[in-house]
Amino acid sequence: MQKIDVVLALMIIGSFLVALPLHEWAHSQMASWLGDRTPRAEGRQTLRFQPHVDPVGMLMCVILAFQSAVGLGWGKPVKPDPWKLRVGANTGVLLVACAGLVFSLLVGLVFAVITRWLLPVIGESVLSLFVLKLLTVFACVNVGLAIFNLIPLYPLDGYQILYTLLPSKQAVQFARSAMYGPFIILAIFFFLPFLAQLAGLGQFPLFRLAYYIRQGAFALMSLVSGLPYNDAMGIFQNLYIYGQSVL
Repeated sequence: MQKIDVVLALMIIGSFLVALPLHEWAHSQMASWLGDRTPRAEGRQTLRFQPHVDPVGMLMCVILAFQSAVGLGWGKPVKPDPWKLRVGANTGVLLVACAGLVFSLLVGLVFAVITRWLLPVIGESVLSLFVLKLLTVFACVNVGLAIFNLIPLYPLDGYQILYTLLPSKQAVQFARSAMYGPFIILAIFFFLPFLAQLAGLGQFPLFRLAYYIRQGAFALMSLVSGLPYNDAMGIFQNLYIYGQSVL
């Protein structure tokens, strides 16, 4: 039976509680820059968590934090008025959809660089290690949130991105999948992996998406850290998973 790191899981949940408002705020801010103040009027242009929380998306984060040591979930989608966006309906909605995942990616990579800078100077005390681990977790949660939102299922950003890029007829047909999106996400990340474990197929890539998203986050963090890939990958994974820095 896999040992649960409660401290790590709580770090992941805490990081998600900060990363999600940043993600949703970026959507709302982009809509405002493009001339639509609808999200602002709905109270979405804020860094408070409450206006952005989706109970099912939050529950997914909590379960995955303890089950797979990864912080994935979603908030209430920011819904701009396409006809108020000065760059046009499709282009505007596309920019608003991309704003959240791009901002999450940038926040995560900036914190990965900060962690890298602190590694040689912060010392090896228990407190120092805790701070480095927390920064690494926050970086990974943000980058993982960006990668996760590329999945083209409602209510994730990938759904809106694909919808705006499809021709009108195909977009209308694709929109019918929106009501099933959350159920499909939960099936992919919970139900199917559970059945795969029972059937002895737990290592099949489709049933390990949470793990691969986390590894993808580590890879991007390593890319910007200035260290050789294998060294950076090892440092970030050790900090994140085990709390033992490789200095």
